[in-house]
Amino acid sequence: MAAEPKAATTPLPDARPHYFRFHFPHLHLGSVFGDDWFSLKAEAFARFFGTPFFLVAQTIIVGIWIGLNVVGFTKFDVYPFILLNLAFSLQAAYAAPLILLAQTRQADRDKAHADADAQHREALALASEQRQQLSVQQTGQLLELMQQNTQLTELVKDLSQRIESLTMDVHSKIIKDAARA
Repeated sequence: MAAEPKAATTPLPDARPHYFRFHFPHLHLGSVFGDDWFSLKAEAFARFFGTPFFLVAQTIIVGIWIGLNVVGFTKFDVYPFILLNLAFSLQAAYAAPLILLAQTRQADRDKAHADADAQHREALALASEQRQQLSVQQTGQLLELMQQNTQLTELVKDLSQRIESLTMDVHSKIIKDAARA
């Protein structure tokens, strides 16, 4: 018994165009801070600042910090909360540049994607124009073919009538000749 051939495991090349082919030239803008370990962590950190989890967690930590120091449970940062102020300043010193850098690079990515989308729309418009021109050309050819078909049909009708007329003439001559003989 012969073994059945297995289905090919490699995908066949897709004849359809890739939908994001105009975005490929802008892939280098994909990562905001680059592609190394530090860059990926910095981007994750900058994105984390705007999450609800960060805001809630920070509020809870600050509330506990102030509560512990006001109640007197601990005295590591009393009323003007200088250490808390220093922690906020340090956080702002790192957060602001990361967020500004992320916004700048995001604007660059948005512009690149807008350009790619504009190129895609132009390609679609050009393809649509070409299809319209081809449709007009084919419609003209169809009209011409229909005209030729009509002329051929009229010619066939005329020839059929002439054949019928000649057949009747030949038939009547044969009958006349047969009647004479």
